[in-house]
Amino acid sequence: MADITILNLNMLYVRYYDSVERERHLPLGPLYVTAALERAGHRVDFRDYQQHDAAELFTATEIVRFLADAAPVVGFSCMANLLPFTLLAMKATKQRYPDKTLILAGVGPKAVEQPILERFPWVDIIARGESETSAPLLMDALKHGGDLHRVPGISFRDDDGNVVHTPRPARLQQLDAISPPSWRHVDLSRYTGFGVITSRGCPFPCTFCSVAPVWDHEPYHRSVESVVEEMRFLKEQGGAKLVLFQDEYFLTGRSRVLAFCDALQREGLDMMWKAFGRINLSDADMMKRMAETGCVEIRFGVESGSDRVLELCRKGFTAEQVVPVVAEATKIFRRTDLFYVWGFPFETMDDFYQSVFQMISFRMMGARILPSMLCLLPQTQIYKDNIDPTLLEFAPDLLPEYMITGHEVSRFAHIEIRDEHAQVFAFIRQHPDLFPGFFHMDLAGNIRPKLRVLQEFGFYPASDEDLLEMESCGAHSPRVNEGAREIATRGEEPG
Repeated sequence: MADITILNLNMLYVRYYDSVERERHLPLGPLYVTAALERAGHRVDFRDYQQHDAAELFTATEIVRFLADAAPVVGFSCMANLLPFTLLAMKATKQRYPDKTLILAGVGPKAVEQPILERFPWVDIIARGESETSAPLLMDALKHGGDLHRVPGISFRDDDGNVVHTPRPARLQQLDAISPPSWRHVDLSRYTGFGVITSRGCPFPCTFCSVAPVWDHEPYHRSVESVVEEMRFLKEQGGAKLVLFQDEYFLTGRSRVLAFCDALQREGLDMMWKAFGRINLSDADMMKRMAETGCVEIRFGVESGSDRVLELCRKGFTAEQVVPVVAEATKIFRRTDLFYVWGFPFETMDDFYQSVFQMISFRMMGARILPSMLCLLPQTQIYKDNIDPTLLEFAPDLLPEYMITGHEVSRFAHIEIRDEHAQVFAFIRQHPDLFPGFFHMDLAGNIRPKLRVLQEFGFYPASDEDLLEMESCGAHSPRVNEGAREIATRGEEPG
């Protein structure tokens, strides 16, 4: 019998009125932790809920059924969008299996560990940060009755009911020394998105970013040789034609990117790839070299066309600096994605119109424009500096794109909450301080007027006819244009 069951609940699942958009991406984070546990001698039962099929996936009852015969310790890994559902699923699991130890992990509970443990007694332990070090030590303590106070990077309740947060272990700096993901637990042929992580952490202080704070704004990188070797593995063992570099700091600078391109060329690895770039670290020669070695798509976080907003967000570049980089990128790459954030609490309508003008201009150049409502996650600096949780507003027809859960019926900006899932959103509304990403600041004065403008200019659908023409957010899509058609990561026609 396994020592621990790890359940991956990181999913891309969007429910529309007449269809479902579902992409199955390699669950890299949980597979890295699985490898570390196995390296330490623990037996892991890994279960990926992405691969589960049921008439209705998003019920706590279905999670309990999926966890039949689970190990004595069960770890739930989720992101912020599925944190409410995960907590409800953990409650149902504890009711069905009261003797099991339930661990909450992933980036979902970041910055709200204390209130979660105070309010929800069915959550036994929360794992924080990189778990390759702490997970084996935690399993040792749980198996042998050790002192949890000695396990780094966890939060739990002591015998008196007080919440304890142990110090986090030192960041892992030598990423090549970490065991690779435990691939034996997954069938690569069943995944449509092949991701690769080349680094952990980003040094930039963008105030709206929810990812960099997870890594304390401190980046470490894998060697280019190890990255190329993993790409080769995914191609030979999984049939991958395209990989997505999912880390936000792949493009760290000219020298490292060119070294990667040189290694890729030396190995003769004929694969397509796509990555995030950064405006003030990109130049035409470097981007041309990327395209020569298989990069078919670059994604820039522009965020705003207003210098005032860029400065308040601490982006580190100006609106004027964006123009020549994007102009070159649209000539070089098959696709250039530009991400914009709108709905900042300090964004005036004048700021917003500057963004809209820039978005229209870049769309005319051929870039794909992907605007997103500001997502108010508690670990972000913008939330800490600007948000009063008592003033948050919930709109039953409107969610930020990155907080789509799979329960609602989506029409991009507009959603519909059906009766069978109403209890999930009732739970969210009861705890705005835990789930602020589902809420808004100043719906009437800030969000809805800007949404109407974006609809007017075709960035969001205003009707069912417009909906048919819209593209979903390309941040993690495993497809890319090739001529007049789209190809998936295996080079197949989408079905």
